[in-house]
Amino acid sequence: MLVNDVLIEVEGVTKSFTLRRRAGRFRRTKVRVDAVTGLDFQVRRGEMVGYIGPNGAGKSTTIKMLTGILLPSSGRLRVAGADPMRERVRLAQRMGVVFGQRTTLWWDLPLRDSYELARRIYRIPDADYRRNLDRCVELLELGDLLDVPVRQLSLGQRMRGDIAAALLHQPEVLYLDEPTIGLDVVSKRRVREFLAQVNAEQGTTVLLTTHDLTDIEQLCSRVMVIDHGRVVYDGDLDGLHDQGRSERTLVVDLDREVPPIELPGTRVLRVEGARQWLAFPAAASAAPLVADLAGRYELRDLSVREPEIEDVIARMYAGEEEGAAEPVAG
Repeated sequence: MLVNDVLIEVEGVTKSFTLRRRAGRFRRTKVRVDAVTGLDFQVRRGEMVGYIGPNGAGKSTTIKMLTGILLPSSGRLRVAGADPMRERVRLAQRMGVVFGQRTTLWWDLPLRDSYELARRIYRIPDADYRRNLDRCVELLELGDLLDVPVRQLSLGQRMRGDIAAALLHQPEVLYLDEPTIGLDVVSKRRVREFLAQVNAEQGTTVLLTTHDLTDIEQLCSRVMVIDHGRVVYDGDLDGLHDQGRSERTLVVDLDREVPPIELPGTRVLRVEGARQWLAFPAAASAAPLVADLAGRYELRDLSVREPEIEDVIARMYAGEEEGAAEPVAG
């Protein structure tokens, strides 16, 4: 890896918080909580990386340190060669941020006015602003929403509006913290397609935190798993599934009750009347299983459920109990 090819550098980073907890009727004690411990990774320019883990793992804390919102307790952070905390103003021109639970848009103003404010804050040249706005409006289907106050937008509409706002100044790196949380299927598809296009056409580096493994499958070639403040896996998604021995679930609705279905490479999890749940390796394709089922049974409905990230990580730890739990590279 070339040095100038690295956009994000994280070396031995730790972030600790001091909390006060009740220790009696009138007394409180200070307790140190480590949100991130000895974090090490690099992200190359143009990469789209999934940064995943259970709640409280340290994902949002990492994003906040990379954007200069939080100062690391120890270690070294560099984004485009700059310290995010000490050079926040300069880096603000080179990065975009979307927090799924918070909006950067002005609540009582129409969407168009929020974008105009962003143009002035980032001092975007008029021609660049019009070109970038037109592109975002078209790809995210925001045309009918530009004159609607942000408070009247649905969650999916607001999220698309936030993503557009984060990209108006053409940042080199985009941090996305749960950008599809709470979105319907259609909104998720629009957001994913847009992000894939921005990454492919503009080379925008993306660091994506999510609880939805489908986001990772459709967008990221690399995934990092963080748990208890440290990276426990860094590689591709297939390697993660192999490491965690994760399984997808095929939910089959038949036209009548039958004995538990026996298919090579699957195991029956549950049977309730004419519905059966079959588990199969997450890295395997569901297509041959569906074809086999369709040839043997009359099907009313069928769906595939992805494994939960928490389950994948739990399986990883279960497999590491026999040895040291070191970070795994895929």
